[in-house]
Amino acid sequence: MCLMSCIDAAMVGRLGSAPAAAVGLVSTTTWIFGSFCYGNASGFSVQISHRCGAGDFDGARRIFRNGLFWTLLGAVVLGAAGAAISGGLPRWLGGGADLRADAGGYFLIFALTLPLFQLAVYAEAALIASGNTRIPSIASAGMCVLDVAFNALFIFGMGMGVRGAALGTALATGCSAAFLMVYALRRSSALRQKPSFLQPIRRFLGQRSLRTELRLSQQAERPARTILGKALRISWPLWLQNVIVRGAYIAATVLIAPLGTIAIAANSFAIIAEGFCYLPGFGMQDAASTLVGQSIGASRKDLARRFALITMGSGALMMGLLAALMWLFAPQIMGWMSTDPEVIALGARCLRIEAWAECFFGLSIVGYGCCIGTGETIVPSLVNILSMWVVRIGLSLVLIPRYGLEGYWMAMATELILKGCVFAVYCFSGMFLRSSRRKSQAF
Repeated sequence: MCLMSCIDAAMVGRLGSAPAAAVGLVSTTTWIFGSFCYGNASGFSVQISHRCGAGDFDGARRIFRNGLFWTLLGAVVLGAAGAAISGGLPRWLGGGADLRADAGGYFLIFALTLPLFQLAVYAEAALIASGNTRIPSIASAGMCVLDVAFNALFIFGMGMGVRGAALGTALATGCSAAFLMVYALRRSSALRQKPSFLQPIRRFLGQRSLRTELRLSQQAERPARTILGKALRISWPLWLQNVIVRGAYIAATVLIAPLGTIAIAANSFAIIAEGFCYLPGFGMQDAASTLVGQSIGASRKDLARRFALITMGSGALMMGLLAALMWLFAPQIMGWMSTDPEVIALGARCLRIEAWAECFFGLSIVGYGCCIGTGETIVPSLVNILSMWVVRIGLSLVLIPRYGLEGYWMAMATELILKGCVFAVYCFSGMFLRSSRRKSQAF
């Protein structure tokens, strides 16, 4: 999602600062909706990783099958809600009249195609949870290539501008979702479904009596309810965190919007450019969640802790090295996404502020994945909520009036450093494993 946003912003940025600001204005809200999709997938993928760790692949297939229905249903509801608010959203976020039409159109297309995004996210999370990272990596790379091609066609070839970026991203996501779902359902040794996958439909069409059908459906309903209940216990803190933490991003957008189009565009581009630094962190987060989850499923808490130490250290190191490059080449990186000298200069200064916090950000990203792997979502969600609203937003209210956009990035860097330290203590001390015995037995 991060790299796709980068591609969209970089290509739209060639049209000028106003189109780029329109994408940046609603980007925080697209993150909220996208994060719900990730939270929905986590409720089932954690269970899949535990089943695979215990060698129960039939159970993993059953969980995948149930999760497919519930996550898709949730995405349809979420997409409908997004479409309903798309018209008024840019105005609520404080965007000027020159940005509202493009920003609203971009978000509407995103919302309508959210079920495609959910399918891609769910299939990717399930495959990674089963231990397969190669296929999701191939799908992600292919999706980015298609995004560039589709964006070029719709933005420039057909002159659709900002809406063309949203449509190109949607088509690329749909292609990735189709590939991942076909692979998971037909080729994955841990998740593939048997030909009897459609048997309930055949029975419903009359091959068995109504009494027999009711008895079989009641038998199947009990384990399905158990799977859904466990998924909800895992996902609800992630949903709450998403609303509250992403709400802080929206609050930050409202604080930044009065600074003008240049500040909105610079902030959007700088956030996306920073994404190149934390891409390895999120990749390591997936690995940490899978390795820790499978270790818990195998009742190896000692192994889970070692994996946590290795993955967190590796994530922090990789992000720290990329942050050094970002600090050195900040103006050039901003120049790839914008041709406006003011946007480039302001964005480069923000990136150099943020570079000092990236190593700590890596600790929090991967540490969060370690907690998710155990099924523990309440504590990490509380840490994220408090750090965002108390530290980042609190400092922003003090620093933005004095330093402008750079004040917000100072507040962000401070918050990421403190949060990284908290996750390091929580995971390195082994406290994140305290509830793993109870959770592993529940799964």
